[in-house]
Amino acid sequence: MSANLFTLAAAPDAEAAARAAQLFREEATFLKGVVAMSGLPPADRLEVCFAGRSNVGKSTLINALTGRRALARASNTPGRTQEINFFTQGPIYLVDLPGYGFAKAPKAAVERWQALLKAYLAGRPTLRRVFLLIDSRHGPKPVDDEIMGLLDKAAVAFQAVLTKTDKPKAAELETVIAQTKAVLARHPAAFPEIVATSSEKGHGLDTLRAVIGDMAAG
Repeated sequence: MSANLFTLAAAPDAEAAARAAQLFREEATFLKGVVAMSGLPPADRLEVCFAGRSNVGKSTLINALTGRRALARASNTPGRTQEINFFTQGPIYLVDLPGYGFAKAPKAAVERWQALLKAYLAGRPTLRRVFLLIDSRHGPKPVDDEIMGLLDKAAVAFQAVLTKTDKPKAAELETVIAQTKAVLARHPAAFPEIVATSSEKGHGLDTLRAVIGDMAAG
């Protein structure tokens, strides 16, 4: 697949924005944290999940999307999220995955989290899309490429979401976008639109809500 096929997602039109507003008007709630596949809630509804390296901003993005500042626990300490955390947003699940890659935790604990992460991504039948978060200050790393390969093998569609886009300078951000497109082009499970976001400034949140709203409506 050519990198030229990947584009930045545009702001939603009025119809898509209205669908998203209706979905996210409902209050998001924490359902449960899961440490083993046996603890997963019933696969009875559409779910989307947020994956990425430790400290990429998954919890912060979920809080910003739902408008609930403390819904998902966010921390500057890599590896804080040690469970698969399920949240209900109207008729769907939003899922916060443990960060992959570096984590300040015992090696055995990290290995358990990674095994759970891979088992979930490969075996959850109602998982509609993985939002794979990439820190726009650093761009995609080899561990991101590895997870993309896992998603290819599991035939799970994923969409790249750039986080913290208010931090780099414009030229630096353009370089990271080009790097991200080049990596995505190697992966058949990659969705062709990249969503650029800033949880702090609110950039791109309406676009990402609309993407989720379209899936819920379909």
